[in-house]
Amino acid sequence: MSGAADIPADIDDILDLAGRLADAARPGILANYRSGIGHIAKGDESPVTEADRAAERAMRDIIEAERPNDGIFGEEFGVTNADAETVWILDPIDGTKAFITGKPVFGILIGVVRNGRAIAGVTDGPATGDRWTGGAGRQTLFNGQPVSTRKGQGLGDAWLTATSPEMFQGANKARFDALMDAARYTTFGSECQGYGQLACGWVDLVCEDTLAPYDYAALIPIVEGAGGVITDWSGKPLTFAPGDDDKAHSVIAAADAALHKAAVGILSA
Repeated sequence: MSGAADIPADIDDILDLAGRLADAARPGILANYRSGIGHIAKGDESPVTEADRAAERAMRDIIEAERPNDGIFGEEFGVTNADAETVWILDPIDGTKAFITGKPVFGILIGVVRNGRAIAGVTDGPATGDRWTGGAGRQTLFNGQPVSTRKGQGLGDAWLTATSPEMFQGANKARFDALMDAARYTTFGSECQGYGQLACGWVDLVCEDTLAPYDYAALIPIVEGAGGVITDWSGKPLTFAPGDDDKAHSVIAAADAALHKAAVGILSA
């Protein structure tokens, strides 16, 4: 967690608002969950439903009313006020394919970035009723209770998770396969909730590729507030350029610094 000098003075207000945004988005999403709702294709042919768009609209309306000077970068409706000091990064339904097919592991992602630093994040699982909350200078909470990563696991004993093997292509697939071979067990299908599993100490590594900033901005404070480390595959901080829709970012999250260093050693080889 951050030192006292790095804790934003308004962090509690931001976390309160982030929670209320998730509360506002949840009912409409659940109303359409397992309903046979149709979908259309975005430009990249990924599925999107009206539930995504309605949830993002609900969150945007609240932010614009309560924090009109802040920026918003949402997956569905792009960027407003991109030069703002504080930007809310929204993915109303992370794991849309899971949502459409009735799997409960999708989530609402709400990240807050200030001057290029992720200071707050919420992962809300509407179908499971679970919520992870992380903020600068705050211990990560799972359903209101503090949680911590599982420390001291060597790479050979580590449990690794990712959303899908299909997200790894070309040279990055070979790197991921090498990490998978080095770890003890690997599971797939976790979506954004895999990072919550890490924060709770249920898995030790999350490795993913082909992500956009709205896929990971909310997850950084959650991982770090539980004692974990999260970067790109080279060990560099993750970036948040407003409007960056390019799903070309890699992410490795680990339970502690030693495990992270071991994983980066394989992924950056």
